[in-house]
Amino acid sequence: MNRLDPGRLWGLLLIVSGLAAAPLARTDPLSVVQMLREGGCGGLVPAARPLHREARLDRAAEEWAGGHSLATATDLSGYRALNAQGLHATGSDDGLIQSLRRSQCRSVSGRDLTDIGVYRRGADSWVVLATATAAAPAPAYPAAPVTRWHTAEPAPAAPPTRPLSTTPAMESRALALVNAARARGARCGSQSFAPAPPLTLSGTLADVALGHASDMAQHDYFEHQDLTGHSPADRVRAAGYHEKLVGENIAYGPQSVDEVVRGWLESPGHCENIMDPRFAQMGVGLASGRAARKGLFWVQLLAEPRA
Repeated sequence: MNRLDPGRLWGLLLIVSGLAAAPLARTDPLSVVQMLREGGCGGLVPAARPLHREARLDRAAEEWAGGHSLATATDLSGYRALNAQGLHATGSDDGLIQSLRRSQCRSVSGRDLTDIGVYRRGADSWVVLATATAAAPAPAYPAAPVTRWHTAEPAPAAPPTRPLSTTPAMESRALALVNAARARGARCGSQSFAPAPPLTLSGTLADVALGHASDMAQHDYFEHQDLTGHSPADRVRAAGYHEKLVGENIAYGPQSVDEVVRGWLESPGHCENIMDPRFAQMGVGLASGRAARKGLFWVQLLAEPRA
């Protein structure tokens, strides 16, 4: 994702069906916490400085995992905490990321926190975040309590309601702008694309795009993978669309079709998706944010159907 206007977020994904992706590196709780702090929970809160990995808090996390209370574990480690909070997660690395983002992001992004310790055993992770007594006084509100959560399947969301702003005229305008770019060719970063055949609208792709836009808007996240772990290709297949190739562009913040398409075309990766001559169909959906982010969430799906 490119660093653009903080009020605008952009994301892209290209998935080639039938090809295995390279395995991802194991995600550790420390890197997830640091990422969420530096990104301000995806723009929901002010960005916070990275935490210092503290060996004594690693020991505190291990003592806590061994059955001691968090306060006792911290004392046993020799770390003198002004305040401390603990997070215990059970499940996969992907589940850990999603759980932190959904329910614990604000807690781990506290700007008064200075240090972190981590202990892992099997599928369990224990994380201790704290402020040392030598640090500046903490705000006059109580420290966050110890929290435990498990990475289970979330409850099914209510079926999305098609927003008033998603109209045939909007979809037609998006198609016209995209096809105009494909007709004239484009330079996407350092790569030049020759003119490409026009796309056609797909009602199925539009419905899938709307569903993902609505889910991001309702649950306040900004990712290609949804909260149940499904990818764009998974969602397309579940809708009965037989795909050979799927690409997805997403954005948060643009107020019009013209603005969002222009933004995608100005971003090399998104532009490459739009200009890929293999794609034959597209669908666009948008939804208004319902939580901290009140702007518009946009999704463009591009696909090459199977013959």
